[in-house]
Amino acid sequence: MSLSDIVKAYDVRGLVDGQLTEDVVRALGAAFADEVGTESPIVIGHDMRPSSPALAAAAADGAQARGADVVLIGLCSTDGTYFASGTLDAPAMMFTASHNPASYNGIKFSRAGARGVSLDTGLATIRDGAQRYIDEGLKQVATPGTLTERDVLGDYAAYLRELVDLRGFRPLKVVVDAANGMGGMTVPAVLGTAAGLPALPLEIVPMYFELDGTFPNHEANPLDPANLVDLQAAVVEHGADIGLAFDGDADRCFVIDERGGAVSPSAVAAIVAEREIRRVQAEGERDVVVIHNLITSRVVPEVIADAGASPVRTRVGHSLIKDEMARTGAVFGGEHSAHYYFRDFWGADNGMLAAMHVLATLGADAEPMSSLAARYTPYFASGEINSTVADVPAAYTRIVEAFAGRGEFDELDGLTVTEPGGAWWFSVRPSNTEPLLRLNAEAETDATMIAIRDEVLQLIRG
Repeated sequence: MSLSDIVKAYDVRGLVDGQLTEDVVRALGAAFADEVGTESPIVIGHDMRPSSPALAAAAADGAQARGADVVLIGLCSTDGTYFASGTLDAPAMMFTASHNPASYNGIKFSRAGARGVSLDTGLATIRDGAQRYIDEGLKQVATPGTLTERDVLGDYAAYLRELVDLRGFRPLKVVVDAANGMGGMTVPAVLGTAAGLPALPLEIVPMYFELDGTFPNHEANPLDPANLVDLQAAVVEHGADIGLAFDGDADRCFVIDERGGAVSPSAVAAIVAEREIRRVQAEGERDVVVIHNLITSRVVPEVIADAGASPVRTRVGHSLIKDEMARTGAVFGGEHSAHYYFRDFWGADNGMLAAMHVLATLGADAEPMSSLAARYTPYFASGEINSTVADVPAAYTRIVEAFAGRGEFDELDGLTVTEPGGAWWFSVRPSNTEPLLRLNAEAETDATMIAIRDEVLQLIRG
């Protein structure tokens, strides 16, 4: 097989057995060891999917064959792997397919210090090296690496508690939907007492905390509104202050208000950005930078600027955001997809940490979550709408011709068109892997947003 079928822009993702076999993973583990060297051990963690333990073991075997020492951290969230990579200053592999169905698995790679790996920064070399091992056989060095095991959950939980102090605010009732993913292990450790930490003023109402990679209740993909329905109903039923939904590997977190309404990830990004800016300003930091990608709501750069920091607009992409965090020294970064990046977490994303910031903000006064979210949601957004397009250049041409003279054009990532007075904007971006165009639109009024959305969709679909 060709590894190009499963090696994506920022990670590896494929069907278990058919594409992602133990032999393939063993070759990828070996090639990763070749890429990062053997000076530091390689950390390997995995999620709760049935295939994950065996794949993690195969990767360890491949890395050891090339002389790398391996530290197995077992079951963990993806940000748990980042924590191990950061604290041990070691490269890492995380076995997860995130929000994808049970038939999939994948690998997220990190260099030492939780730095990202993409096709442009080493993943292509790993792919090609693994392909050679598959085609020609894996060559073992004279002295294979060692294998040790380590539990990092308690240290991870304690570290997050140091970053956000959740003591001393009003008690909150929090419904959490872990979707049978890794949030079922990390939430009790971080927000509860399962890791031996003191109790917080939080009453956690658990939903689907049993680790089960077959996802018997619903897919672990909170981006799909259908997967939030159970949580929304439970928040209202329990009279909770807030609901939290995690994806399969628990590195993303979505928020539900006390009325059962979904809170925009852009609103969460704005809330957390403001908290982080104020914190470092209070410590004497000047020239504060916060990153946001180009399809977050306009409110995000506005909040950043109003707080006295500099917003830096970037393209969409996980490893790209990590690189920008390092390049700019940004204190925080937010994406529309509910990935939230923190300088104090080695520039990596951490959904649990974002949730803790929201809880701290909500608990600081009597304002309900719906009111808090409304203050950070002044605009009307379409959400991301995907369209299958046979001829992408022709669709672009139709859009450019229709909006010539009506908006300002920007090609940082796909095509963004902004009304000069700021009344509306939209972004059209091609998928990296499918014949899709992705539309996001936002406007000052709902009627304007709908009109722009529908006009652009008609142009996209010809």
